[in-house]
Amino acid sequence: MIVLGLTGSIGMGKSTVALMLEKLDCAVHDSDKAVRLALSPKGQAFEEVALTFPESWDRKTHNIKRDVLAKIIFDDDNKREQLENILHPVVQISQKEFIKKQTRLGRKIVVLEIPLLFETGAESRVDYTLVASAPYHVQRHRVLGRANMTEKKFEAILASQMSDKEKCSRADFIIPTGVGMAYTNRSLKHMLEEINA
Repeated sequence: MIVLGLTGSIGMGKSTVALMLEKLDCAVHDSDKAVRLALSPKGQAFEEVALTFPESWDRKTHNIKRDVLAKIIFDDDNKREQLENILHPVVQISQKEFIKKQTRLGRKIVVLEIPLLFETGAESRVDYTLVASAPYHVQRHRVLGRANMTEKKFEAILASQMSDKEKCSRADFIIPTGVGMAYTNRSLKHMLEEINA
């Protein structure tokens, strides 16, 4: 089995690329979805996160308020690291279980969609790395079109992430997402042909 690691900065079309790969018969594991599950009341990380960041726990609904959690860690590297140390091992277990299941099903290619692929050293756990990338003006337009997004918040998010240029320099494949879906889809087909050759 071939394991692909998919990443990309905010607004670069990573989720769209993941959907396209699913349509091209690749099984995709979504790390963000795994995090949401881990933070749910019966999730593996719920109790530890609630105890570590009590202000994020809503005692009435028994849920972790992800927006509050995001605010807590946004400007605090130590708290962000604390949260990552809780969540990343849980997500890695989820990825391993996903790969085992897909192996049993006879799947030839699986994709791990990991927002912090290079930042967490996850590239060592995959066979090839893919970066979804678009020009800055396309990225900016997409992100500022989101609810509750401001220019200031967008710039702060960019400043906290590894740059698109750095990600592209480390990637085995760069998937262009700023020039139309058909072009992106063709790029993915060419990439899969090259991998399977």
